[in-house]
Amino acid sequence: MSREMDTRSSILKAGAQIVHRKGFNATGLQEVLDAARVPKGSFYHYFKSKEDFGLQLIDYFAAYLKDMRDRFYEDHTLSPIEKIRGLYRWQAESFLRSGFKGGCPIGNLALEMGDRNDKFRKKLNQVFADMKKTMAAHLEQAREQGEISGSIDVHETVDFIMSSWEGALMQMKVSKSTSPHEVFDRMVFERLLRSA
Repeated sequence: MSREMDTRSSILKAGAQIVHRKGFNATGLQEVLDAARVPKGSFYHYFKSKEDFGLQLIDYFAAYLKDMRDRFYEDHTLSPIEKIRGLYRWQAESFLRSGFKGGCPIGNLALEMGDRNDKFRKKLNQVFADMKKTMAAHLEQAREQGEISGSIDVHETVDFIMSSWEGALMQMKVSKSTSPHEVFDRMVFERLLRSA
């Protein structure tokens, strides 16, 4: 990695940790630069503004989440439904280990910025669309293999699962408990996604 890319990555990595913990609006640029150990002039070499930084941060979070999903989605020892279920269990366990702090960085930014900044809204919506597309492909595969009912509308089901998960994360955050994940897991994987 070139030094230039390394500096940009350092700023994004430091910013991602702070924004995930505090939110985008509560995060100051100087705080990010201090954490990344780079001078202020460096920031404007890589980012036009705080808004531009935030938009690039969405890409950073999306790439991180894709890497995490691929760990499960590319495991050929698991069935399509086991891959999806394993991913959500891993996320719940990670959230528990963090003391229920943070949660889904894309969901957090959607709640904070989705109705305040149209550029954020459009970019976040695209990230959700990409996540849904990947999950839908696995549900299609599960349907073809008879792992779930052939009558299931894959795209509506994916919309429901993702909306339910974001709600479960919010409830885990305020209850400091994995109970919302346990309900989510039972309802989605033992009732909704059953074989015919």
